[in-house]
Amino acid sequence: MERTQKQAKEAAETNEPKIGADLLVEALINEGVDTLFGYPGGAALPIFDALYKAQDEFDQILARHEQGSIHAAEGYARVSGKPGIVVATSGPGATNLVTGIADAMIDSLPLIVITGQVAQSLIGSDGFQEVDVMGVTTPITKHNYQVRDVQDIPRIVKEAFHIATTGRPGPVLIDIPRDISGEIIDIDLPNNVELDLPGYQPTFKPNPLQTKKLAEAISKARKPVLLTGAGILFAKASKEVQEFAEKYSLPVASTLLGLGAFPGDHPLFMGMAGMHGTYASNTAMYECDLLINIGARFDDRLTGNLASFAPNATVAHVDIDPAEIGKNVPTDIPIVSDAKQALIRLLSHDIQQPEHDKWLVRIHENKENYPLWFNKPQEDMIGQWVIKQVYEATKGNAIVTTDVGQHQMWAAQFYTFTEPDKWVSSGGLGTMGFGFPAAIGAQLAKPEETVVAIVGDGGFQMTLQELSILQEKGLPVKIIIVNNQALGMVRQWQESFYSERYSQSIFNIQPDFVKLAEAYDIKGIKATTQEEFTKALPEIFDYEGPVLVDARVLRQENVFPMIAPGKGLNEMIGVKP
Repeated sequence: MERTQKQAKEAAETNEPKIGADLLVEALINEGVDTLFGYPGGAALPIFDALYKAQDEFDQILARHEQGSIHAAEGYARVSGKPGIVVATSGPGATNLVTGIADAMIDSLPLIVITGQVAQSLIGSDGFQEVDVMGVTTPITKHNYQVRDVQDIPRIVKEAFHIATTGRPGPVLIDIPRDISGEIIDIDLPNNVELDLPGYQPTFKPNPLQTKKLAEAISKARKPVLLTGAGILFAKASKEVQEFAEKYSLPVASTLLGLGAFPGDHPLFMGMAGMHGTYASNTAMYECDLLINIGARFDDRLTGNLASFAPNATVAHVDIDPAEIGKNVPTDIPIVSDAKQALIRLLSHDIQQPEHDKWLVRIHENKENYPLWFNKPQEDMIGQWVIKQVYEATKGNAIVTTDVGQHQMWAAQFYTFTEPDKWVSSGGLGTMGFGFPAAIGAQLAKPEETVVAIVGDGGFQMTLQELSILQEKGLPVKIIIVNNQALGMVRQWQESFYSERYSQSIFNIQPDFVKLAEAYDIKGIKATTQEEFTKALPEIFDYEGPVLVDARVLRQENVFPMIAPGKGLNEMIGVKP
């Protein structure tokens, strides 16, 4: 409040009238915003001018492309738990944000996306840089607003933050026509805005009858499995889920985005489940008689063929979003709740321990007999080995971001996450170009942490222009390019399912990534052998500034184990004892 009054006082001293954009900035300050990602343009100039006057209030990050700004905001939101803030102009500025908005929507990341818009008199006229951003983003936002009255700005911002951060988190867009952002305010508006959203009332606490039903099912189970999803991370419930699993000796499988919600080195942890999950996790989910899903969506990459998914199990599903329960997998015990509140309630029940010693022995044997594996060449590098070296060099304490593809799966498999909020990846949308700008946002959110962007050579080339930000903001992000000179996962699928017809998946020409790094005044290292990479590791992580590593790995290496499209969890290929 004091900062807002100070800003208003300074504006009064310079005889500048307050405009709609000033109201927006004041509202952002009132919400405690400290970091903002953006890219200016004509329809958003009043907003950026107001931000200029408030530059001491925010760390304002100028991306080199709007996609870079929104992926950085996603990384910031994922690691900090606070909403990422993005500001862009109308038309192409807004449409360049669409991929990031969709990514945030499906992966439940809270964003406040603010777009400039042409003046109201031009809306619908195909004016210069006009796009119906409301129509474009309605399917991919949790809610969106177009401001039609300047006095509504404080209320809309307040509501947007509340909607984005409560219930199932997600992106909220605010579209502001230029005549609104530039409109002079000649009346005093109240500083405190009361929320009044009778139609938006997320359920946070579980139905006690449903948690009792689940508790009773646990006591009767002989083959229980606990599936942990990202909802546990959003609810800050890692402590509770570990206590819950240990109380009943429940073996734990994780979704891709749930990694870190339960310690990856815990004896009860079976590993990631799904298409490239472990044999122990997938076999347990196929054979279990009780499946307890807390905070996961039951997406297709997790379940495989639904006809073969947990066919003999009673399914319990805890989720803050009622739309997800029963959507893909029939649910016997539905519990609409915040994950933390549900776990607290479940822990309060005094129930009989399940009799499942034989089940735990079988799972332990599967973990021991069918671990993740790779064949390491004598000198050449492969992606799995590179990930293992990064894990050992960072002692598992780094924040790791990725794009999508082979390197993403290898990172999920071979970098063990023992703490929450260390894993930042694009799950549901599978967005190339996500990993590197997400690392920028993560580093801004946690400047004291080591942040490693593990990216593919394909995805990195989609957003590499954001290298400018590293030196500009002094961010010591470590970039490891797992460079197989190909779109690795596309190439693997073409090898396996398209008779090795490598259509447009091989890079015949690439930039010199080391020279590219040096062009941005960033340390660049090229490693083509295991010896070179091992020798470079101390230099990478002891160096105080940003480092880019071009790690040349074998092109023909594939991700295993794997469940082929249309197959069930019991039909894994590439499993080795």
